[in-house]
Amino acid sequence: MHRPGTGFTIIELLIVMVIIGLLAAIAIPKFASSKEAAFLSAMKSDLRNLATYEESYQSDFFAYTTAPSDFATTTGVTGPSIVITADGWTAVVGHTATTKTCAIFAGSTSQAPATKESVPTCSS
Repeated sequence: MHRPGTGFTIIELLIVMVIIGLLAAIAIPKFASSKEAAFLSAMKSDLRNLATYEESYQSDFFAYTTAPSDFATTTGVTGPSIVITADGWTAVVGHTATTKTCAIFAGSTSQAPATKESVPTCSS
């Protein structure tokens, strides 16, 4: 019980600190998985933009390119590594903050982990 004009007891302060610690222990792992999802989303977005770039380039020059000079990726995204195939292209990107990679392809030559044409897919 508090008397007027006095502060909190050490026990009350310790209880509050324990509660805050428990809440932090629950929240931090959930935040880490959200960061991973954001990195994967950035890589997929860059691959979709690359697909648009490649198709536009092919429309203008009747060929695909392995070195898109004016294509920029999101901060942290590495690549893209583009390979021209007999009837299209494949591309793979990574991220500096994760070991996972994402891939996309156009044509009949698939690029793991992508299995559907023009659908960016990330490794598990």
